[in-house]
Amino acid sequence: MSECSSSEITTAGTHKAGPREWAAVAVLTLPVLLISVDMTVLNFAVPHISRDLGAGSVELLWIVDIYSFVLAALLVSMGALGDRIGRRKLLMFGAAGFGVASLITAFAPSAGVMIAARALLGVAGATLMPSTLSLIRSMFPDGRQRQTAIAVWASALSAGSALGPLLGGALLEFFWWGSLFLINVPITVLVIVFAPILVRESKAAQLGKLDPVSVLLLAAAMFPVVYGIKSFAEHGLDPLAAALFLVGAASGFAFVRRQLKLDEPLLDIGLFSIRPFTIAVMLNLITLFAMIAALFFLTQYLQIVLGLNPFVAGLSLLPGLLLAVLASFLAVPVSRWLRTTGTLVVGVGLMVVGFVMFTVLPDGRQVTFAAIAFSFVCFGMGLAQTLTNDAVVSSAPEERAGAASAVSETGYELGAALGVAVLGSVLLASYQSGMPDAPGEAARSVAGAAELAGSLPGGAGEALLQQAFSAFVSGIHVTSAVAAVILVAAAVTTAVVLRKSRVPEAEAGS
Repeated sequence: MSECSSSEITTAGTHKAGPREWAAVAVLTLPVLLISVDMTVLNFAVPHISRDLGAGSVELLWIVDIYSFVLAALLVSMGALGDRIGRRKLLMFGAAGFGVASLITAFAPSAGVMIAARALLGVAGATLMPSTLSLIRSMFPDGRQRQTAIAVWASALSAGSALGPLLGGALLEFFWWGSLFLINVPITVLVIVFAPILVRESKAAQLGKLDPVSVLLLAAAMFPVVYGIKSFAEHGLDPLAAALFLVGAASGFAFVRRQLKLDEPLLDIGLFSIRPFTIAVMLNLITLFAMIAALFFLTQYLQIVLGLNPFVAGLSLLPGLLLAVLASFLAVPVSRWLRTTGTLVVGVGLMVVGFVMFTVLPDGRQVTFAAIAFSFVCFGMGLAQTLTNDAVVSSAPEERAGAASAVSETGYELGAALGVAVLGSVLLASYQSGMPDAPGEAARSVAGAAELAGSLPGGAGEALLQQAFSAFVSGIHVTSAVAAVILVAAAVTTAVVLRKSRVPEAEAGS
């Protein structure tokens, strides 16, 4: 089949996508859904995995964290590899690897095997995200069609992030923890079967070989930084976290210097001189930073403070999930009215409204209030992320679309890690300030307080619970205020920086 056989051509000479390309978008959203669900689905399963595999606290941390460490360390390198060997080919290898790693993870007989399988999931995951977005860039040269296709892609990303807790709660209600990973397998099979049929291959024509030194330097920068962020979240700025940040910074500096000297760099540093590209990456980081932080305190609030089971807690987040998907599709028509910059500012502004609502979250059973506030956060994020991802792929040359997409997705990973580390630390500090005389684990976490209260006589246990719940809600207030301030700063920065920049709009043939 020829390159244009299922497409029409505009009078300006731009190929417009036909039925085959739109069917291909459906296939390309499947890996995105996998990755985004896997970012949040594991949280509910940790106690079950600990019990069945006999995993200690250190092993549990590695089971949870190794996936994001490896994913963040390899995203840009895998994106650049796809530019060179073919993005569809890389997607196929990644889907097969993800399916095999999911099977190993589901039936892992020990904590060590589980950690190794999760690391393999991270390697495979790093091939999927940049491949999907860069393939959409090559299939949709028409600006309006591309924005619509990216809206579908972004809706899968938003849906998966919020679907993780709901899906995890539902599966754990009826099946064992391995089912969380088995559900990946049929999806990877669908990708392997339909991608060769529907998705055309795309790769750069003239890029040179991958520079192995750059790959190692980038991994040596990203892995310690993400690990350091996690360590900071758990233990504060201790010597380990400080050493990791220093190693990451030194490796990052060496990586940038090498890219500036190479004729064929792994990552074109010049992309960051393009204002829409830089703002888009920044907003991807900040919006996921805020979203993951909201999920972090909401899952605890709904399950521990309000006593909901995981499935019902996930259901209460469903309105936000649906609104995030809706907003992804509304972003394109809204941007034609407000233009891209105005729509981005409105999207971030709606997230601010949600966090301002969380700053006045009342005591007591406030499921509806929390769900409405979370819905503002989700709707705003969905509105922004369709346009940020379009700005990323539109700003970069097509031959470097894979590496550029990977930079954007690295922003997502860093945002997720920072959301828990920074805002999670704010939540913990605020909670602890409200529990000055609490005994043992009760002073460290609301979960610890709930567990300890169960072993105390009636009156004492109830008093400890009320104190802990009140301190936790106060922590949500403080954490949400900090998130709102950061989002306001992001909105102002977006408006000021893009005011005099030409942001790609959804014009045909753009």
